[in-house]
Amino acid sequence: MATAGSAVLLLLATACGGGEDEKAAAKSSPTNVSATVAGVVAPAKVEVIAGLTGCEVKIRTEADELREGVCHSKRGDYLITTFPQEKYKRTWLDAAAVYGGKYLVGPRWVVSAKPELLEELRPELGGTIQQLRGTS
Repeated sequence: MATAGSAVLLLLATACGGGEDEKAAAKSSPTNVSATVAGVVAPAKVEVIAGLTGCEVKIRTEADELREGVCHSKRGDYLITTFPQEKYKRTWLDAAAVYGGKYLVGPRWVVSAKPELLEELRPELGGTIQQLRGTS
């Protein structure tokens, strides 16, 4: 029994250790480094996303379904929202569709800002810019 347990621990240690090489490779990638790193840590925390954009975020919402933080920067103001599960992000996007607009969307996170700022942030964060339809 001890041998089986040791084998499981060794397997887990080996499997977990492989991520370090991937993270190191992502950080040393010459193109789109920040977006690559964001992909490695995604789904990210509000603070991680803010850090990638050079912002010190102020958390304004802590809930079971989402966390939101506000960034005020020289480039403009933006809202970072993260979700514990993808289904919460989809629900949030469905609700936001009523207002329309463009959003930068990644795995379990959304950034809300003026469209030109979203374009600036995309190389740093990755994700896709999505146009939501309004009800007007």
